[in-house]
Amino acid sequence: MTLPGWTREPLVHFLVAGAALYIALTWGGTPVDPASRVIDVGAEEQAQIALTFERTMGRAPTDAELDAAIDRYVRDEVLYREALRLGLDQGDAVVRQRMVSKMDMSAGLAAEAADPDEATLRAYFDANASRYSGGSVVTFEQAFFESQLAARSARASGAVSGEAISLPASLIDVPEREVQSRFGEQFSRELAALQPDDGWQGPVQSGFGWHLVKLKDRTALPGDFEAVRDRVQNDWRTDEMAARKARAFEILRSAYRVEIDR
Repeated sequence: MTLPGWTREPLVHFLVAGAALYIALTWGGTPVDPASRVIDVGAEEQAQIALTFERTMGRAPTDAELDAAIDRYVRDEVLYREALRLGLDQGDAVVRQRMVSKMDMSAGLAAEAADPDEATLRAYFDANASRYSGGSVVTFEQAFFESQLAARSARASGAVSGEAISLPASLIDVPEREVQSRFGEQFSRELAALQPDDGWQGPVQSGFGWHLVKLKDRTALPGDFEAVRDRVQNDWRTDEMAARKARAFEILRSAYRVEIDR
C-alpha cells in the first residue's frame, strides 16, 4: 500500500510522537512516579548508558566503567525523582527554559540528520547566490595626489590630471583582492563603498597618498558550487531546522487560545 505524501512530512512525525507521549502519560503505560522507590535499570537503559559513554569517549566502556556509569545514572535518577517529589521543578525559570528548548529542538532534529540531494542543494545555492559570490571585478580610473587638499582642489576644478606614480591610471575587470594587494586595504575598503559613476569620486586614501577615482563598473562573479558545497549543505540544514521549528510551532500554537489583558 502506498501512503499519501503528507505522511512523510517530518512535522507529522513530530506531532504523532508528541501525541503518543501524551497518551502514554495520561491514558496508559506506567509513567515514572516521583514517589516510586523502584529504579529499574534494564537492558535498554544499560544500552543507552553505554551508548552515551561511547559517544562521549569515542570507545565502548569497560565493565568497570559501565558499572560506574550505571551508578551515576542511579544517583541522578534518585535526585531527579526527589526533586520532582518536592516540586522543585515548579516555578523554576531555568527548568522551564530547558523544557522549552528541548521541545523546540525536537522539531528540528529530522533536519539535523537530513541528507539533501544535489538538486535541493543547487536550488538553495541559486536562491542564495549572494552568500556564495566569488567576489567582484572592478573597472576604474584613478588619479594620484600626495595631499588630500590637492585631490579636493582638482576635483572641485574639474581639471583632474594627477601626479606621477607607478600605479596604473586605468584598471579593467580587476578582482577586488588584486586592488587590495596593489593599493592597500583602506583603498580597497573605500572603493567597495563607492557606486559606479561617470564622475570623479573621492579623495580615497591609500598607502601612497590620495586618489580621485572614476569607478566605471563593478561586476559580481558567480560562486563555485563545488568549492562551497559543504558550506551550502550546512547553511541549508541550519535554515531547514529553523523553518521546521517555525512550522511546528505554528501547528501547535493553532491549538491554543491566548487571552492577554491589556
